[in-house]
Amino acid sequence: MPAPSRGGSAVSALLKTSTRRAQVCSQCRSNGITTSSNTTRPTTTPSQRAPLNAARRFYSSEATAAATSTPSSFTQPPPLSEQQQQTEPATATTTGRFRIKSGIILTRPPLLTRTLTPFESSFFLYQKRLNERLAAPFRSSFYFKTDTAADLDWRIKLKERHGVPAKDIGRYNPRGRMGWNDELLVGSRTSEPDEVTERLVRDAEMRVSEDGEVIAEDERVPVERPLPRRTEADEKNDVRRLDRALDRTLYLVVRRGEGEKATWGFPSGDVPTHENLHEAYIYSFLLQSTLNMFANYLVLQTALRVLAESAGVNMNTWIVGRVPVAHHVRDPVVGADGKEAPRSGEKVFFLKGRIMAGQADLKGNRHGLTDFKWLTQDELRTELPADYFRSVRNMFADR
Repeated sequence: MPAPSRGGSAVSALLKTSTRRAQVCSQCRSNGITTSSNTTRPTTTPSQRAPLNAARRFYSSEATAAATSTPSSFTQPPPLSEQQQQTEPATATTTGRFRIKSGIILTRPPLLTRTLTPFESSFFLYQKRLNERLAAPFRSSFYFKTDTAADLDWRIKLKERHGVPAKDIGRYNPRGRMGWNDELLVGSRTSEPDEVTERLVRDAEMRVSEDGEVIAEDERVPVERPLPRRTEADEKNDVRRLDRALDRTLYLVVRRGEGEKATWGFPSGDVPTHENLHEAYIYSFLLQSTLNMFANYLVLQTALRVLAESAGVNMNTWIVGRVPVAHHVRDPVVGADGKEAPRSGEKVFFLKGRIMAGQADLKGNRHGLTDFKWLTQDELRTELPADYFRSVRNMFADR
């Protein structure tokens, strides 16, 4: 579109604002407030205007606010009872049928790649053998000086591998008359990861000393072997430790209560009316500098606050984002008369986090937690309630 057309459209839109029908939200419409061009707004004095904190609306759509006949369009929150003010925090839906909560799904990402399948191991070995057939011959004189200790060591190892320069392709000569036969037979362990590791470790041992003398097999210095994929925590099935299931993602779950009434879930807490899902308590402080003349607010995330109150502060964590990755709804329990709900419902919105270092500690927690575990996705399926797991299952990683 050319520039004059864009300018004409903008001017036309401005001229039509006076005749355009104003958009009114459902809450203002229910209170009888309109903003059409034919209606003039009453002028109010500063003393009649609603205070700034009255403009906040409740998060829950279920919370009902009584309509007032004040000149202002703001709705006042329903007053809390004395018992609620003393025993319950000022949550967004204390007086409604649902309580809005913010939770965190704290994860430890995989530290190792997953174990290869037999087909993948065979395919990778086939690719290595094919590369040996197509690549240029290995020139040992370019890497080792003749008649040195390194050259003698290379010759001994090359003889042990039946003249094959590669260390991890098994007994296969790509330059021989059987070079075309590069596929594995059924039942062969040549491509198994344990077998490949064993060959590489055995080949790394020095056969010749620095003086050029051949070292006997019982006098060779053993090479440090790689650590196993299964740790001590895996063998003991210690679900509280983070050094287990290194090729899987671990999720922090906590237990509320004791005995038969105990339930497992992710750390969560109520969202007060003065903060969003990703915010926590706001501490204001005035910076003592010439560049900052106004009060500055340190905004913490609600999920971090809940995590600190639940599992302690001895963890280095990172919240991935401010958008919830899952949510869980627990319906309220309504009495037989259908009026007052003996137990209010819950709407929990979960944010995703990562743990970098540290460990959970439930000592002195404020949410009545009694135990914690680091579980994989398969373990969560059997540990969490069925409806709870269905609510969060779509955010789990592949492994």
